[in-house]
Amino acid sequence: MAASGRNNEVDEAFEGYLDHDDEAALVAAGAEHWRAGRLLDAEAVFVKTMRKNPNNLDAMRFLAMVYQGQNKKLDDAEALLRRATSMAPDFHQAYGNLGRVLIDNGKWEDAIECYKTLVELKPEDDTAWAGLGRSYTLSGQVDKSITAYEKSLAINEQSASVHLAYAHMLKTVGRQADALIAYRNSIRYKPQMGESYWSMANLKIFSFEPKEVSAMEHQLTTDNLTDSARIHFHFSLGKAYEDNKDYDKAWHHYQLGNETQRSTIHYDPVENELHLKHIREVFNSEIFASHQGAGYDAVDPIFIVGLPRSGSTLIEQILASHSQVEGTSELPNIGSIAVGTSKFRHDGLAYPHTMKTLIPRDFAAYGKEYLQQIAHHRVQGTPFFIDKMPNNFAHVGWIKMILPNAKIINTRRHPVDSCLGAYKQLFAKGQYFTYEKFELAEFYRSYIDIMQHWHDVLPGQILDVHYEDTVTDLETQVRKILDFCGLEFEESCLRFYETERAVKTASSEQVRQPIYTGALGLWKKYGDNLNDWQDDLADIIEQLPESVKKASQ
Repeated sequence: MAASGRNNEVDEAFEGYLDHDDEAALVAAGAEHWRAGRLLDAEAVFVKTMRKNPNNLDAMRFLAMVYQGQNKKLDDAEALLRRATSMAPDFHQAYGNLGRVLIDNGKWEDAIECYKTLVELKPEDDTAWAGLGRSYTLSGQVDKSITAYEKSLAINEQSASVHLAYAHMLKTVGRQADALIAYRNSIRYKPQMGESYWSMANLKIFSFEPKEVSAMEHQLTTDNLTDSARIHFHFSLGKAYEDNKDYDKAWHHYQLGNETQRSTIHYDPVENELHLKHIREVFNSEIFASHQGAGYDAVDPIFIVGLPRSGSTLIEQILASHSQVEGTSELPNIGSIAVGTSKFRHDGLAYPHTMKTLIPRDFAAYGKEYLQQIAHHRVQGTPFFIDKMPNNFAHVGWIKMILPNAKIINTRRHPVDSCLGAYKQLFAKGQYFTYEKFELAEFYRSYIDIMQHWHDVLPGQILDVHYEDTVTDLETQVRKILDFCGLEFEESCLRFYETERAVKTASSEQVRQPIYTGALGLWKKYGDNLNDWQDDLADIIEQLPESVKKASQ
């Protein structure tokens, strides 16, 4: 009733409940609203209950669940659940809810502690162990997450979602055979789980069995698939048919998958181009000249930037094979700190225009803040570390303002191969520009434009590394990269595929193999399907180094 504006009737109903002094009935009524998805009605009931008795534990828990279900007031939800567990230390249901809220709030270490308590209270609760596994995953503690997922599956082996999460972690640490078993177990328990098929396809060096291709085609004929499952099946079948060298059929599924995915997301290419235009205008030669010597003087960060599927994971693996360098992850901190310069302002300025109001000590403070934020990702104690967030290409100027001694490596690939690689990839999140052909080509051009701007205003401070040069002349490129980073040559960088480390990106299995050239010029196999990209990007293709053109022929 409250959701439809009939608040007076709701109030009258509440008064009727309160006249009977029956809190249990109120909580039961609110729970019924919650189960039926009437969250506003449920919220009103639980708020009313807590006004009557602020210590009603069930009302606290249900109100927190309502807030989480509405994705609002998550801090209030956390406070309610912390209070409930403090008042009732054995309230295991509240601990389960608190763990999920802490994850939603990005408090992964707190979530770990919460789930540790829960598994002590309920050691046979498979969902508690799964929650602990997810918390460990998010905090980067991969081995511990694997152990937690194994405990969950030992209790309930039929959870398709836990098999899937477990498989992701096995893939991350290079246990591909075990990961495939777990992925296939998830499918066994939930055949319509398209994400499991895509996760296998996303191993890149994996090929589907004929019966699995048939199973995916069958699923697409059913009526009960979600959009998400349908998208995953199309991308998976694209990979399957590409492996079978049926490129027209592969393109058919990639195109359907991308079209469906594009319809589910919001992306404004004009807004993106305007943002990049403002960045170019703000970060000009004058601002760098006027703030020379500003920033935090740390020398340890190495940023690898570029477009996705352009060889950045390969360069990361090469560098992370050096004894002085640790590979971390694709860290979002640089961008979030930049956007955060707009907080608590009264003048309405947003990044990048906030740069005009900052003073030298601000830049140093932001550089130090970045290093403090990412410190928990550095566990090996090496002098240097890698931040491989591809989209940081837009923030090169910001990086050099706050961390002037940071090294920046820009990974590139033949434009059509780069666009094809991105178009074939269903990303876990973000990269919304990749799901429409024209928008993808326009984004590629914007990327080239802003990288040229950085080269113009920061001459000599960015190293471009072309994928084609790396796979055709590895040692030369490795020496070039190490020299740019001020590192001594080490043979281990040539044997990067022997380095054991967690790799979370789509190229995780590819970089555990020796160099191969099979992906060079893949775009030509797709024939006329890619003619528009060749036309749209012809001038960029013409400006490529001759070695790249030759390798892509």
